[in-house]
Amino acid sequence: MPTNTQISGVVDLDVTRLMRRAASGDQHAWEGLVEKYGRLIWSITRDFKLVESDAADVFQTTWMRLIEHIDRIEHADRVGSWLASTARNECLRCLANRKRVVLSYGDDQFEESAAALEPEIDEALLAHEQAVVVRQAVTQLPQHWQRLMEMLMADPPASYAEISDELGLPVGSIGPTRGRCLARLRVLLEAC
Repeated sequence: MPTNTQISGVVDLDVTRLMRRAASGDQHAWEGLVEKYGRLIWSITRDFKLVESDAADVFQTTWMRLIEHIDRIEHADRVGSWLASTARNECLRCLANRKRVVLSYGDDQFEESAAALEPEIDEALLAHEQAVVVRQAVTQLPQHWQRLMEMLMADPPASYAEISDELGLPVGSIGPTRGRCLARLRVLLEAC
């Protein structure tokens, strides 16, 4: 009969193997990690009582952070703890971003400072050029990724349930898919 240490070692070995394969770009390994730890991240967002859209953002940002740092994680067998800690930090960041300062209209200082913050014409032209480059890069993505990005960037953005219904994606895979899409987009933009 195996001991808890032996069982734990097997589990850790499987996680380590998943991490190595995911780091090398194995889609099935990523799906395995999401399946194994997705509920953990969702439960943390529930603990922080985030609204659905914020919880979804935290979920996908947590996976994006793993994509960004996967090669630097020293103990792959502890990725669950790493993901939990990252999700908590993202929840706290999300809550901090929700705190807004409300400025009253008719405040002369506000109007003067707002005028000082308006972008100069050169900055506006640069922003427009950058937007064109990004739009061109998006057209190089697979069609279903383009549609996903379009739905996520709509004003207001589509809910994960709507995206799931329209694109046939499980809700838990939308964030990681968005992460892979953004990573690919980053590569395309760096090539420009």
